[in-house]
Amino acid sequence: MSSFRMILALAWVCAGVTHAQAHGEKHHAATQVVKEQKDWGIAGDARQARRTVVVRMGDDMRFQPGQLTVRRGDTLRLQVHNDGKVMHEVVIGTPAENAKHAELMVKYPNMEHDEPYMAHVPPGQMREIVWTFNRPGTFEFACLIAGHYQAGMKGLITVEP
Repeated sequence: MSSFRMILALAWVCAGVTHAQAHGEKHHAATQVVKEQKDWGIAGDARQARRTVVVRMGDDMRFQPGQLTVRRGDTLRLQVHNDGKVMHEVVIGTPAENAKHAELMVKYPNMEHDEPYMAHVPPGQMREIVWTFNRPGTFEFACLIAGHYQAGMKGLITVEP
């Protein structure tokens, strides 16, 4: 019986250690940015950001500034401030991708998403996006919360070759 209790205790300890490691790995994975190439670029490394742009948004459904110009290969740190009283977000993408995503947000307003090119910004707070614009073109940053995009809450990003 003593051996059985010892094995049971050892199994319990091992299970606890495994659980702690799995939890630790999950927590660690949640803080890592997945770098997936998109048409509008790829998640950037904050150490490579040579330029910081402050973008302000408010309940007037506008971004300030409403247009950005970057050079191909630039890694930009966007500091996005919500000066309004309601939740806003910023999502970088192609106009077509953002329009499609905005339609989904109308159908599923509580849809949760977390990508390195998106930031939910509660009222009075600031979030950052670090993004490398490695493809030339005209892209968009927008608030896709239901009704905000439709009210014109979007801006343009021009990536020059």
